[in-house]
Amino acid sequence: MTDLTWISTAISTARPQAMGALLRYFRDLDAAEEAFQDACLRALKNWPTNGPPRDPAAWLIFVGRNSGIDAVRKRAKQAPLPEEDQISDLEDAETDIAERLDGAHYRDDILRLLFICCHPDLPATQQIAVALRIVSGLSVKQIARAFLVGESAMEQRITRAKARIADAGVPFETPGAVERSERLAAVAAMVYLIFNEGYSTNSGEAPARAPLCEEAIRLARLLLRLFQTEPEIMGLTALLLLQHARAPARFDENGEIVLLEDQDRSLWSRKMIDEGLALVDKALRHQKPGPYQVQAAIAALHARAEKPEDTDWNEIELLYSLLEQMQPSPVVTLNRAVAVAKVRGPEAALAMIEPLEQRLSGYFHFFGLKGGLLMQLGRGEEARIAFDRAIALANTAAEAAHIRMHIDRLMKEGTARGTAQTAR
Repeated sequence: MTDLTWISTAISTARPQAMGALLRYFRDLDAAEEAFQDACLRALKNWPTNGPPRDPAAWLIFVGRNSGIDAVRKRAKQAPLPEEDQISDLEDAETDIAERLDGAHYRDDILRLLFICCHPDLPATQQIAVALRIVSGLSVKQIARAFLVGESAMEQRITRAKARIADAGVPFETPGAVERSERLAAVAAMVYLIFNEGYSTNSGEAPARAPLCEEAIRLARLLLRLFQTEPEIMGLTALLLLQHARAPARFDENGEIVLLEDQDRSLWSRKMIDEGLALVDKALRHQKPGPYQVQAAIAALHARAEKPEDTDWNEIELLYSLLEQMQPSPVVTLNRAVAVAKVRGPEAALAMIEPLEQRLSGYFHFFGLKGGLLMQLGRGEEARIAFDRAIALANTAAEAAHIRMHIDRLMKEGTARGTAQTAR
């Protein structure tokens, strides 16, 4: 075999299991990563000739563990290397280790690895960077490009995060049932953060940051394989799929933002939507609603509408009301106000968001929505003030350009009114 594509896929798929097991052996992120990289180099040398092993993860764990032990012994100048026959007969060793590393063992290793990466002492950006490096295997260059920072700066960020994890003395033991539940929630939140880092972008940055969305979806699917009956993980995976399905239609050919109701729905990924909708339906049948499921159900209503006017805004408002009860937040209320504007009009929505202004004084979307509602009510000067504030708070050039489009409309409408008054 000379095609290395299958090797890359096998290594990528096996990485979380292998890294999790190696971390358990060595209790050090750098040592585990070095051992895994060495195992990958040996795989690239041996697999094209000998063919794929029965269990790539078990092979990488066994070879990586031996490599790591070898490195420790060399550094410590202690015992001699193991006998050749102990490390060369990979077939029998692979069978033995594969039998011992069952699904539950893998699950605990992976969950431990993910949890260590989302340690609460780390800032969110460092959590994401470490997870993408350690769990996903993205290069420092790829991560730096996605975060729009220099490679050396990202290297320092990851190094600091690893050092903080080491200093914190994170336990490596298998988590109990209560800890597993707590860790699962933390890991799900980290995966969601990774997705949002990729999703919150403009068209110029999209090619660099799209891999973050794709990696978040891959990690969510991994969690779903580990926790197949957990409805919130189904909801999380569905939410990411339904959101990412709209990616090809989110920007026009000039790089400007296209609002959901104006998007060309034929560009949406039907495959992702179908997978997401199936997961939403499966999750809701458990009758254990959670925040990710509710958000996925909202995204599903948008996905099911063939045309914008088919959107069930009444149901969306009810779902946002439920989400408000689960996770009270001014941002959730702001999103609910969008549905209220569709159902009961802009005046009702404006009354709902006005009490939020102090808490959302630094939030771009608040002033964007406020300006839009004021514009619908014909209060042009107030709308202009809100839009100016939104531009000052814009996170991307595309967001600022979208608001300027509304200001241009106001100016045209004002000019038209002035012309009409002069004519009278």
